Amino acid sequence: MIVAVSGGKGGVGKSTVSLNLGRELDAVVVDGDLTTADLPRGHGPDLHDVLAGRADPLEAIDRHQAVRFLPAGRTLAGARAADVTTLPRVLERIERECGRVVVDCPAGLARDVGHQLESAQMTVLVTTPTESALADALRTRRLALDLETPVAAVVLNRADAAAVDRLADRVERTFGAPAIGIEERSAVADAQRRWRAVRDVYPNCGAVDAIRTVARRIERCEKRLSDRIGVV
Repeated sequence: MIVAVSGGKGGVGKSTVSLNLGRELDAVVVDGDLTTADLPRGHGPDLHDVLAGRADPLEAIDRHQAVRFLPAGRTLAGARAADVTTLPRVLERIERECGRVVVDCPAGLARDVGHQLESAQMTVLVTTPTESALADALRTRRLALDLETPVAAVVLNRADAAAVDRLADRVERTFGAPAIGIEERSAVADAQRRWRAVRDVYPNCGAVDAIRTVARRIERCEKRLSDRIGVV
């Protein structure tokens, strides 16, 4: 199963959700942002090298604490040399060899977002509870559906309980998917600064339950897909 974590606006917490879902689903997290990587650097080849044909995808998978990940490069030359059209084959190879894959998508609606969304069996949209972020997430939803990638859930990130209560029904009607709120907490930000999943650092934080809820939603969608086509 390949899950794209996307959302039109930058800075809404896609990388935080990707890292934590990778931990919860025991997935390989792929930093799919070829120009402004957000996940940790690795110790060997990166996604730029893989997409340029200089490294095997499995050789580029690293581990930081409990999470396996494939880092992206940090150089403009590396990004220019990367052939993003090979990304679907790379993701499928990792899926075959390692099982679940979570792809941290770049912001916006650039060409490489389309490659990632098209490669995934489902997407999780991440947005903050602001009108501009919700509007951008809605544009990403339209692109995902155009590419026949269903939306498994919408994460209302950095949303307090009042915002979730106010927005959840409207978001669910508009996006056609469950809305799950993750409150803004210093524990979440601190765990992300250390590139660790929240549950490994602050297991009693309320965000842990919210992330588990998103993961269980993905697993239910995975089972439905599996039942429908025989294999995911």
